[in-house]
Order: sequence, then structure tokens, then C-alpha cells
Amino acid sequence: MDLPVNEENLQRILDKLSEDEVSIKKNLDTILTRRCHVEAKLQNIGKVLPNVVLIRTEGEKFCDMIARTNKLAENVSAKVRQLDLARSRVCECQSRINDILDLQLCSEGVATALRNEDYEQGAAHVHRYLAMDQQLLERTAEDVSGDHISISSSLVTLQQAAMELRAVVTHKFDEAVKSEDLASVERFFKIFPLLGMHLEGLKKFCSYLCTKLHETAQKNLQAALEIKSNDKRAAVIFADTMTLLFEGIARIVEVHQPIIETYYGPGRLLMTISILQKECDRQVKKIVVVFMKHRCISKNVQMINDYLRKPNPERLDPKELDLLLGEITIMHSRAELYIRFLKRRVKNDIEISTTDEAQRTELFNEFEMTINNSELAHGMQELLGAYLALERYFLEESVNKALGMDALDPDQQTSSMVDDVFFIVQKCIRRAMSSWSIDGVCAVVNMACGILEGEFANRLRNRLRQGYPAGYLDLAQAYSALQTSIQHGRLQTSDTECARLMFLAYLNNTDVSTEYVETLCKSLGAEIDATFPNMQKKDRGKIDSCLSSLKGVILILRGIIDCGLEQLRVSAVKPRVTPWLDAFLSIDHHINEDELLRYETDEPFVQTLITNLEGLLRGFKDSLTTSNYDALIGLLTAEVTARLEKVVLKSTFNRAGGLILDKEIRSLASYLAAATSWSVRDKFARLTQIATILSIEKIEELADYCGADAIAWRLTPSEVRRIASLRIDFRPEDIKRLKL
Repeated sequence: MDLPVNEENLQRILDKLSEDEVSIKKNLDTILTRRCHVEAKLQNIGKVLPNVVLIRTEGEKFCDMIARTNKLAENVSAKVRQLDLARSRVCECQSRINDILDLQLCSEGVATALRNEDYEQGAAHVHRYLAMDQQLLERTAEDVSGDHISISSSLVTLQQAAMELRAVVTHKFDEAVKSEDLASVERFFKIFPLLGMHLEGLKKFCSYLCTKLHETAQKNLQAALEIKSNDKRAAVIFADTMTLLFEGIARIVEVHQPIIETYYGPGRLLMTISILQKECDRQVKKIVVVFMKHRCISKNVQMINDYLRKPNPERLDPKELDLLLGEITIMHSRAELYIRFLKRRVKNDIEISTTDEAQRTELFNEFEMTINNSELAHGMQELLGAYLALERYFLEESVNKALGMDALDPDQQTSSMVDDVFFIVQKCIRRAMSSWSIDGVCAVVNMACGILEGEFANRLRNRLRQGYPAGYLDLAQAYSALQTSIQHGRLQTSDTECARLMFLAYLNNTDVSTEYVETLCKSLGAEIDATFPNMQKKDRGKIDSCLSSLKGVILILRGIIDCGLEQLRVSAVKPRVTPWLDAFLSIDHHINEDELLRYETDEPFVQTLITNLEGLLRGFKDSLTTSNYDALIGLLTAEVTARLEKVVLKSTFNRAGGLILDKEIRSLASYLAAATSWSVRDKFARLTQIATILSIEKIEELADYCGADAIAWRLTPSEVRRIASLRIDFRPEDIKRLKL
């Protein structure tokens, strides 16, 4: 703080000096407190100093040693580089000498081989010559003045021999093909790569194989056209013809791939298959054209389209399409199997030939494009389109026929249409699966969903909407009467009785159909995963969408079941249950001790009710499926508890009457619980709590039952007060004072 020294600033300067003095004193005190610590450190340093000097001396020695070692290593490394350079030059010199020696030997050997027509040996000499560095040989000839003419003449001789051998081998190969000498064909095929003619050799050999394929395929197709109609293979003869074509190509690949890899090297299979595929396309196109004509595919599809636009009695019988559809799926599956075989072989060959992932992908994409753009793919797409049109007609007409022929066997819980319809649906879906076409499977599954959601569900829904015929007929008697009438050859049951039986059968039809669809979803998912193990993401999306649609059918069928059960409740349950429960109102619930003992022994109301309910259920037990019977009991329980609650609220009780009510409700709940595998406890919760309120001894006990800590208490405070008011011995003011 620089201030002029005068009287005004003296005090401020003094204050500043005082502050500095205090600060300096604090710093000195801090330093003095560390004095002992610093002195101890200094003593330790004094002890270590001699060792530091020694370490420094040793370090300098090591530094000198490392420097000398480094210099020595550099000298040795330089010598090694010189030796390596000398060694490489020696190796190069030896290689050039060997090439010169081999050049002379090859020149002499190829001339001898040509004279003796030993083409393999001559090709081997030419192959050795082609493996040499031509420019290096020419420079060597220039460097060696004495042997210049000899080396140059050997080069000229080998060049001429190579040209001559190429011409001879090509000519001999063509002659072997014309004379169909397979041994000679394979002999000269193996010579081509030795002469540097890889592409020419492969093209010529594949052309020869295509010729053989063409001849065999034409013979097989002609044999298919000449087969008699009563032959056991007549229905699938075109599928057999196509299978023979694919098997022939697969056999060619299996037999000749090792030869090609051995003599031509890996990575040549893609080109081979591309050439063979062109011939395959030509033959597949011919087979498909003949098949479409011979089996009248276009005519049948046109007839179906005409019938769909304008139905008429002259329609195609779906039975006639059964074998035809099977043949189409076989043809398509054989094509898929053939393509999978090619993919597997080409992929393995590409992986062996290159390690570059980008190149592998490019080559495999080239193969995929070849297959996708082939006539084989187009032909299979044409077959698939025809198959789907025929399959849709077969499915729809067969299902409609099954619905039209629906009949009820008195010994069965369901009518005939359920098993018939689902047999047809499963048959069509599994036939589509056998085609190995994901698009085909999805299309047929969607067709099945449409039929099950449409005609089939509508038939079930419309029948159940007609309702359960009124009247109190014992169903066991109805079945007995129907069976008796059939045995005697006459119908004795009334239309109403038959309508009741048919209503229950259709309710069972819907329940069983739900189970069938659930089973179909599970089995179909497993079969698809097994049939298409390496599915692409987009195909998986298609399959999941189809299965989701199939699961949607389950929801529709369950809705129909609910509709049918509601009809049953309105027509058969409610009219019967209501008068039975209304009888509760005619009973006096102000009971004395003597009456209480008698009621506990007899329970007249609840025993009568249970007897009536048992009689009602007995008529349905054998005629409903287990699931529908359990649902009926659940529906009956809901109706009984709801009606009983209403009549209880219209009555008054003393404590003994409340105890009797509690016992009756427990007996009723036990009976219904024993009658079904479903839980009915929840439906009796409110009634049980009502009986508890009406059977307590003191009004104050209510707080323990329905207070804030009560678990699963279903009654509201206002309902509790209302129910408590039914007790004639509880005062209204006590009920109002309750803290609920």
C-alpha cells in the first residue's frame, strides 16, 4: 500500500503495518511447528546420500554398457541386412538358373511330347514355362552373351508349342464331344488349365454338360407324356420329371466339383452353375409349359374365375383339384430344395476361394441375382400363382360343402362340420407348407383365417343368435328320445327338442373350434421354424402377421361363445332360477331357538334349491364340453348370487335367521364349487359378507369386519348400514353411529 507520508495517512499506514505483522507472525508460527518434521526428513536424507552417490556411479556404468551394446547391435543388424540382401540375390540367381535349365528341358520335352501325342506331358512343360517370369527370362538372355541364342530359341519354341497345344487340345476336346467319348472329354478338360485356358475349358465343358442335360430332360419329358393314366405315378409325373432334372444337375455338381477344384482351383463353381442354370431354365420352361397345357391349369383357373363372377351349376369339382394341387406343391418344393443345394455349394466355394468379406458378399449377391432372375424363378412364381387360385377354390368349396352337409350324431357333443372344416383347413395349410414357399404359406393361412372368420364363424353366430328354445325339457330325455327315434327309423322328437340339441351342439362347436385354432397356431409355428430355419427378417414379419391373424380368430370365436352363453342364460337359466330363489321371500327369517335347531338339521330352502340346480345342470352335463359346462356353472353362479342378494335385501332377519342364511350360503357355495373346476369363491364374496353382517351378535362387531383394515371387503359403508338395518334387533341410531 503506497501512500504519501503525511498526517492524514499515518493512521492508515500504521494499521496496514499491524496487519502485516500479524500475518507474518502466523506464517512464522506455522513454519516453526513443522521444524521437527523437516529436521527428521533432513536426517533421513543424510543417511540416504551415500547410497545415492553409489547408485549414480552404477547408473553411469550401465549407461555406458547400453551405449556400447546399442552400437554393437547396429553393426550386427547392418551385417545381417547385408547378408539377407546377398542371400536374396543368391536365391534369385538360383531361381533364374533353374528357370533357364527348366526352359531348356521344357523346350526339348514339349517337342518330344507333341511328336508322341503325349498332351498331358506337353501341357505340363508349357505350364512350367507359363509359370516363369517372361521379362526376367528375356533380360537373362541379354545378360548371358554365350547362351543368348539358345535361350531365345527355347522361348520361341515354347511359345509356338503353347499355341499349337492349345489348338490341338481344343480340337481333340471338340472331337471327343462329337463322338461322346466321356473319358477323352474329361482328359482334355483337365489339360485346359495347364495351358492357361481356364475360362475356355470351363465354358466348353459346361456346354458339353448342358448338351447331355438337354438330351436327358427331353427323354424324361417325352416319357412323361407317354405314361398311361392308370400308372401309380401318373398324378405326379411332371413333378417327377422336374425332380429328375434337378437331380441330374445336382449330380453333375457333386461329381465334377472336386475335379474343377483340383485342376482349376476354388472359386470356379459360380461360373459353372451360372452356365448350367441357363440350360436348367430352358428345360424348366418347357416342363412348365407342357404341365400347364396337359393339366389344363389355365382352363381350370378360368373356370374358377367365371364361377366366382357368376355362380352356375356347372362348376369344377374341388375333389378333382386335390391331386393336382399336390403335384404343384411337389414341383415347387423340389425347386426350393434344388436352390438350397446350389446356395450351400456356392457359399462354401466362395468362402474357400477368398477371405475378403466384401468380395464374398459381392459374389454371393451375384449368385442370388442369377437365381432370382432365372426362368426357374419365373416358372415357380407362375406355378405358385396358379396353385393359390386353385387352393382358394378348393378350400372355400370344400368348407362350404362341409357346412352344407353338417349333421348331429346323438352320441357326439359336436356336429360333423367342426372336424370336417378343420381337417380341410389343416390339409390345405400343410400342403402349402410342403411347397416350401413362405409366400404360399402366408397366403393359404390368410385364406383359412378369412374362411374361419367369415362363413364358418357366421354359421356358428347365426345359429346361436336364434337362441335356446324356451321350455323346461330335460336334455337327457331329449337325447334319449332322439336316439330311440333313429333306432326305429322315425323321428319322434319335436322340432323344439332338436333345436335345443342343435343349439348346444353349436355352442360346443364354437368351443372345440377355439381349441383347434389354438392347437393349429402352436403346431404351425413349430413346423414353420423347422421348415424355414434361416428365415430373413421380412419373411419372419410375414409369418408373425399371419399367425397373429389366426390368433384373432380365437377372439372372434370366444365372442361367439359369450353370445351363446348369454342366450342360454336368458332362455334356460334365468327363467328357472328366478322362481326358485324368490321362494326365499316366503320364508320367515325371524327364527327362535327351536326352529334354529330344526333349520340346521334340514336346511329346507337351500336343499331344495340345490336339488333344483342339480336337476338343471344334470341335463347339460353330458351335452356340453367341459369348458362350456364350467362356463355354464359360472354363469349360473353369477345369476344365483345376484338374484339371491336381491331377495335377501327384501327380507328381514333376527340373529338366528342370519346364522341360518350364513349356513345356507356356505352350503350353496360348496355345492357349486364342487360342481366345477373353476373358482366360484369370488362370486360369493358379497353374499358371504352380507351373511356375516346379518349373523353378528352385536352391532359394534361390524367395525372389526368392515373397518379400514378389512381385507377385500366388497360392500360400501352405505351398503353395510342398509344390510345392518335388515336386522330387527339392531336399533337405527346404533347403525348410524357406526364408524365405517
